[in-house]
Amino acid sequence: MTSSAPRTPHPVLPVEPSLPAGGTAPLLAETFHREQVTALRHSVAAHAEASGLAGQRLDDFVLVVNELITNAVLHGGGQGRLRLWPATGAVCCEVSDHGTGIGADRLADRRRPGPESAGGWGLWLARRLSDEMAVETGPAGTTVRITARLTGDHPPPDRPRPADPGGEGPPPVS
Repeated sequence: MTSSAPRTPHPVLPVEPSLPAGGTAPLLAETFHREQVTALRHSVAAHAEASGLAGQRLDDFVLVVNELITNAVLHGGGQGRLRLWPATGAVCCEVSDHGTGIGADRLADRRRPGPESAGGWGLWLARRLSDEMAVETGPAGTTVRITARLTGDHPPPDRPRPADPGGEGPPPVS
């Protein structure tokens, strides 16, 4: 997913004047559509790497963001909005769309998709490969926020994550 060649983040003007949680200016804030998924993935990788993510953690983060932006395009009206920002010891990303939302049964399903399944991997991967994940969804759209710590290993898959207490649904994005 990533190469050993250094990446150069390209500057992008924020889509909106508001700042992400914590008041930190975004590294990247961009609306996107289907034709921009690949370029956006490369830009996310460059910014996340420049922020300190490396190796497998960088690869996992970029894979999850790619899944989220692809889901926004496929299920959220063909376009979306992405914001990426640094946090203390972490990198955070938020992907939003204007689709019809994710059903409660889909959000509650924690099972790994079957090997023959062509879909259903995005949220499962996001839960497994992110250090934290939160989902806010409804008839006006969906926002998924993920966080990757700059150091350390992912929690074991059988241990509840801070944003996934006791295997319950993820907390709402505030």
